[in-house]
Amino acid sequence: MAMFDVAVVYVTRTVGIAGTRRREVLLGRKLTGLGVDRLVGPGGKLEPGESPRDAAVREVAEEVGLTIDPTDLQPIGEIAYPFVDEPRWSQFSHAFTTDRFRGEVRASDELEPVWHPLDALPVDRMWADAALWLPRALRGEFVRATLHFGAGDRVVRQEWGVARRS
Repeated sequence: MAMFDVAVVYVTRTVGIAGTRRREVLLGRKLTGLGVDRLVGPGGKLEPGESPRDAAVREVAEEVGLTIDPTDLQPIGEIAYPFVDEPRWSQFSHAFTTDRFRGEVRASDELEPVWHPLDALPVDRMWADAALWLPRALRGEFVRATLHFGAGDRVVRQEWGVARRS
């Protein structure tokens, strides 16, 4: 099953609220394409000849208006997503995080971005796999997995420690 490569970035920040400090992550409500209305990190397909880091920087700029230096991206995961019932959707994701960026967050035709508390990720509004790996990755664990999707946004098989491109 052929997979296309994607890059996704989970941009984080620390904000002060009523004398306390809170960590937040930038997620966007998907406005077009696969996964409309789900919350996702900014990202998308790699262009021919493009590295995952370069794609991540480009996608963040296009989708939410932030500028990121590729050297500030920290890899947090490599995840293969075979879609059992829709093989053309199968993808290999290079996931990054950063708390270093320039610019102001803005919406695009792709995403409507909103900051969310890191300790209360809205995984019920994300793809089903997010609850399985994203909290761990955002706490600093590098996640490598193959998560097989079935119909209806269900993870039907999980393989941890390996990201198979099969």
